[in-house]
Amino acid sequence: MPLGNLTSQFFANIYLNELDHFVKHKLRVKHYIRYVDDFILLHKSKRQLERWQKDIGNFLETKLGLELHPQKSKIISLSKGIDFVGFRNYYHYRLLRKRNIKNMERKINLFNKGSIHPQKFLEIYQGWQAYAKWANTHTLKKYLTTNPNF
Repeated sequence: MPLGNLTSQFFANIYLNELDHFVKHKLRVKHYIRYVDDFILLHKSKRQLERWQKDIGNFLETKLGLELHPQKSKIISLSKGIDFVGFRNYYHYRLLRKRNIKNMERKINLFNKGSIHPQKFLEIYQGWQAYAKWANTHTLKKYLTTNPNF
């Protein structure tokens, strides 16, 4: 199944349901968020997060035949921002990923050069706005709509 396919997302949710129960009921993690195969745990103690990381790694390997991705399984301070579900998440706000902003800037430039049909650009921009509305983007939207280079 292709990644991103709705069927693969559905099966990932079913398969990882056991992980959800393990994390919430066995480990008793209070702040746990999972979207398909990405998840985060929040806790004040780095030591506690390290224990949970080890326990989850063991559970995934023994019960589900999976392993945590070594480069993506990190313990990071929330003050530095957590890259999760398309956003850079901080304690009190959420920003868009820089690559998503640059991608939109590139499409605006292509539209201004006449390389993208107006109807196609409208679809792209409306989709981007629907995504961007979930982040703190008021200043960014103002910049994109008033910048004379765009």
